[in-house]
Amino acid sequence: MHTRSLGIDGPLVSEIGFGAWAIGGGWGEHDDRASIEAVHKAIDNGVNFIDTAAGYGDGHSERLIAQVMKERSEDIVVATKTPPADGPWPPSPYCRWQDRYSAAYLRDNIHTRLTNLGTDRLDLLQLHTWTRAWNDDPQPLLVLRQMREEGKIGLIGVSTPEQDQSCVIQLMRDGLVDVVQIIFNLFDQEPAAQILPVAAETGTGVIVRVALDEGALAGKYPADHVFPENDFRHRYFAGDRMARTVQRVEQIQSDMKIFGIQEQYTPADVALKFVLARPEVSTVIAGMRNVQQVEQNTRTSRLKDLPEDLLLQLRRHHWHRGIWYGGKD
Repeated sequence: MHTRSLGIDGPLVSEIGFGAWAIGGGWGEHDDRASIEAVHKAIDNGVNFIDTAAGYGDGHSERLIAQVMKERSEDIVVATKTPPADGPWPPSPYCRWQDRYSAAYLRDNIHTRLTNLGTDRLDLLQLHTWTRAWNDDPQPLLVLRQMREEGKIGLIGVSTPEQDQSCVIQLMRDGLVDVVQIIFNLFDQEPAAQILPVAAETGTGVIVRVALDEGALAGKYPADHVFPENDFRHRYFAGDRMARTVQRVEQIQSDMKIFGIQEQYTPADVALKFVLARPEVSTVIAGMRNVQQVEQNTRTSRLKDLPEDLLLQLRRHHWHRGIWYGGKD
């Protein structure tokens, strides 16, 4: 497993990280025993970065991770996230930070994060969403800075809102965040325009999420696939979204055949390698909830990098589809 620096002064982390949303619930039926087994297997395979959040099963994901950490001796970097207080998600331009991320709220929520993870210091605390409306008065991040001085937090980060990922650029340039978590994949390549170059310029760590577009880029779903109603993806791929997505995944698979790599690389490998081709990326958090998924995702780090001419060809799959959540039902 190759490692990369999580920001200019951050720790070395595995370039494939463990995305722990699914083990908290919300992705259909799940088994805690299989989840715990998956986390152990990921660590066995060299993964030393785990990303979770308060909202992943109302802390269930955090508590499962804490259970595993008690049984491991390795140094594992665990990142979690605090959501804003009740209100629209993502925050609207009219939301006040005082109502969504007040100092009292942040301290109380972070205390719960510490308790769930069974630690007295969080390696990385990310605000789970943000709005550009707060950029000129980013008091919530100053509260986190104070908590870092108190020894409660290590690194400070923000997870981008899907509809305005570039809102973190000012935060990076102002030195307010150590890490940003962004969506970057074969379909959504917009971060290459400015977010990634600014991360390099400022020494900001970059965590990439949704690198497999919620599993679609793994190429394992037919056009008529429908997820169960208790699976987050039932809404994500509502209407004709799955059919449209599969059509584009097939075009990526055609590129793989043209370059003759379909025997060595799976579509998931190509999707992950495309993201990892950017040196600004610190780690890619792939969702894993069983040993099979762990084996598939961690093997990618052992494969050779994709050839430059294929990377250039893959840029054509950038898709201006807007935000699924706001699309047709």
